[in-house]
Amino acid sequence: MVNRKDIHIINRNSTISEKQVAKALDEHVYSNKKSWQKFLKVFFISLGLGFTLTGVIFFFAYNWADLHKFVKIGLISGLLIGTSLLALWPQINTFLRKITITGASVLVGVLFAVYGQIYQTGANAYDFFLAWTIFISIWVVVSNFAPLWLLFIILINTTSILYYQQVANDWSETLICLLLFIFNTIVLITSSSTKKIKSPDWFNNVLALMAVSYATIGFIFGLYENDHLIFFLILVFILIIYSAGVLRDLKTKNIYNISLISLSLTIIIAAFMIKVTESEQVLILVSVFIIMSISFSIKKMIDLQKKWKNEN
Repeated sequence: MVNRKDIHIINRNSTISEKQVAKALDEHVYSNKKSWQKFLKVFFISLGLGFTLTGVIFFFAYNWADLHKFVKIGLISGLLIGTSLLALWPQINTFLRKITITGASVLVGVLFAVYGQIYQTGANAYDFFLAWTIFISIWVVVSNFAPLWLLFIILINTTSILYYQQVANDWSETLICLLLFIFNTIVLITSSSTKKIKSPDWFNNVLALMAVSYATIGFIFGLYENDHLIFFLILVFILIIYSAGVLRDLKTKNIYNISLISLSLTIIIAAFMIKVTESEQVLILVSVFIIMSISFSIKKMIDLQKKWKNEN
């Protein structure tokens, strides 16, 4: 498929006129009426689904005391069954089917929440998220829809954190951050390396943000904990994954991931400086370091973009 870069390369190395360039951009790059109609259709369908699910949740919250328990379970069960049957309707297109399954997946969580609140099962919060994750896993795999995959990954992360807080009390905060850092990194590598099914850029960007956040937070926790082995492990993983990530992103020209890693390293170094000195005077030095580091990073990002633009 012809893109903007291809057209500019052809323009610089051929004798085609500006009129022909403009025509090529209109045909292959700029959004036409059909593209805008498709975008608005997807946008309003997604917005409608979001408002509908939000309305369902607020309906139960507002009318909780006035509804009988069988009415509560019946209403949410009916909505879940109806949504699931709608997804099986053969006349709807693939996108509508996938977004309907996503809505049904959210309703599964609402059903578990309503059931647990009515009967006061006494289960830990992680049990709720674990059950939610398990019961929608088949839909996630079958639909292969990026927003639903993101919901699934967020549920796994939430379940892990709650399990650490409520059950695995002997775990350190650095350990849970290390595990989630590794998990989200593996998912990111798998998602960005899959050739058969191309993941949306926003999906990979969110995964990268989650992985880098866990690495940064885990390192800071490790500075103030006595578990030296886990701190050493997260430091090693940060150095290895960040180095490999920068090398790969320089090759693929991904400025977003490089910016994330740069910001993470700035925070990590600043936290290390504060921990080592443990004095109020160092705060001024850390502030100067952060300003200079961010300014340097921004300059390098701009230089990289200019360099990549000239290479194209």
